[in-house]
Amino acid sequence: MRRKQKQRWARLRAWLTPPRTLKVTRIGRTYLVVTFGVGLGALNTGNNLLYLLLGLLLSMVVVSGVLSERCLRDLSVRRVGTDEAFAGEPFAFRWALSRKQGHAFALTLSEEGAPLAGGGGVGYLPAGVEHVVRANLTAPRRGPVRLTGVRVTTTWPLGLFAKTRVLPVEGTLLVYPRRGYACQDPGDAERGPVGEAGNPRRNDGSGDVTGLRELAEGEDARRIHWLKSASVGKLLRVEREREERRTWMLVVESGLQGDALERRCEEVAALSHRLLGEGHEVGLDTGDQRIRSGAGTAQERRILRALAWLGFEDERAEKDEEAA
Repeated sequence: MRRKQKQRWARLRAWLTPPRTLKVTRIGRTYLVVTFGVGLGALNTGNNLLYLLLGLLLSMVVVSGVLSERCLRDLSVRRVGTDEAFAGEPFAFRWALSRKQGHAFALTLSEEGAPLAGGGGVGYLPAGVEHVVRANLTAPRRGPVRLTGVRVTTTWPLGLFAKTRVLPVEGTLLVYPRRGYACQDPGDAERGPVGEAGNPRRNDGSGDVTGLRELAEGEDARRIHWLKSASVGKLLRVEREREERRTWMLVVESGLQGDALERRCEEVAALSHRLLGEGHEVGLDTGDQRIRSGAGTAQERRILRALAWLGFEDERAEKDEEAA
């Protein structure tokens, strides 16, 4: 029921929205004031030269409207998107813009109706070529951002007016939590080495030094301790303890809302990034969802996606229903 109401409102807004919007630029306002002054002078004096100048100024307005309309025709846009977006940070965003025939000039692109700041532009767009427009956008908050269309604006040819056309392209941008710092430690690991001495039988790692022994044939020469080898007269290699991977299960307490939930999501994102960067395994428990422990960048991406959807379960269910 709720999704149908949203669709009705979206159709109503689309029906009420004019196909083109026009905004007067700063230069355009000056131009219109000058045109108005020339018109008053022509009416008061009856000077033919002023009438001729007034006609020229008005004809330039008409020419500007016709040429800018030609720039916005036959355009098609495809949203390429971004690899990842974090709240409060600029991220690279891309659109693929093309047109069937003719040429377009001075086009700027941005997202219509979305809380995303920033945009990109292209100076010249020939026909039959798909041009990728890049922009640095900024999202103010974490969570899914519903994208309804791409706004294409041109000020060509005289810069007097900014004519805009909105191309409907549906999509969703998932914004990860803001990257900050964690005020709290992650706590004790679920699994890891017992005590501070580690396991002396697990050597050949990159941890603490456990001893020296004679270099065997075929072993890596980078492990040789040259100073000790020179003192005893034979090649000795360093044995280091193998660092064992630890496991943490990070928890987002259920019942958090508002700023408390945002702050906790940022802390968990910062902790998972730090622990995964150190080579450990990290899992996530949000009460309704539990992600098994894992390592690597793919695991961090799974945790960030879960944190981004936290608190927006209704929108996620609608998106899954639409996909089905």
